[in-house]
Amino acid sequence: MREAADAGARLVQFPEGAIVYPDPDAMPAADGGTVSWTETAWDVIGAEEEAIRLLARELGIWVVFGTIRPLAPAVLPRNSLLVVSDQGEITARYDKRILSHTEATRLYSPGSEPVVFEIDGLRVGCALCIEANFPELFAQYEALDVDVVLLSVMVDDAARAVVAQAYGTLFNYWIGYSVPAQFGSTAPAGVIGPGGRWLARCPAEDRPALAVTDLDLDAEDRDIAIGLRLARPWRRLARAQSRKAGLIG
Repeated sequence: MREAADAGARLVQFPEGAIVYPDPDAMPAADGGTVSWTETAWDVIGAEEEAIRLLARELGIWVVFGTIRPLAPAVLPRNSLLVVSDQGEITARYDKRILSHTEATRLYSPGSEPVVFEIDGLRVGCALCIEANFPELFAQYEALDVDVVLLSVMVDDAARAVVAQAYGTLFNYWIGYSVPAQFGSTAPAGVIGPGGRWLARCPAEDRPALAVTDLDLDAEDRDIAIGLRLARPWRRLARAQSRKAGLIG
């Protein structure tokens, strides 16, 4: 966060599970194959979240990071992204809506809603890891008129970065792609522009790094300008016409 602030960033994105990413096989068992969360140190997780919140306020930057949020005692927790403003306030929480088989049967309860927040005139949506495999979620964010989707993952999977790049091409918004440092050599974190080009990317090495770029709705970069001001509105019109003609649902 300090390095990002020193680089002039207004928003820093971290991966899924940035605070903790539990191994269900290492956790106490509960009924029906689910894990037991009764011994979870929620106070420690809360203290880490609080430290991030306070540092965001100190640095004057927005932060989005993966964590786990408890619900009622009888309900499995949520795999979430917390959005912290530059004033150190938690302004939004995105709960992962589509879970992997293991997550759904052993670890978490799913969220149900997209999340969109605004920063410096940009509308930003959130998605987590395996949700990259469900284009309807990203089409929904296009319909919600976002400028950016932050896709935070916890997986060593080069193909997932290619899928993320495809959404920049298909929907002509920016994609923030964040992975843990230990997976950096396979598919480094970075920022994809409208049109699908990588604008900034971390080194292909298994170590912490930053990828920093400007997001400008009035950008003169040819690819971005075409994506934002020509391709995106034309594709919206084409989709509307195709739906009216019954060509797509």
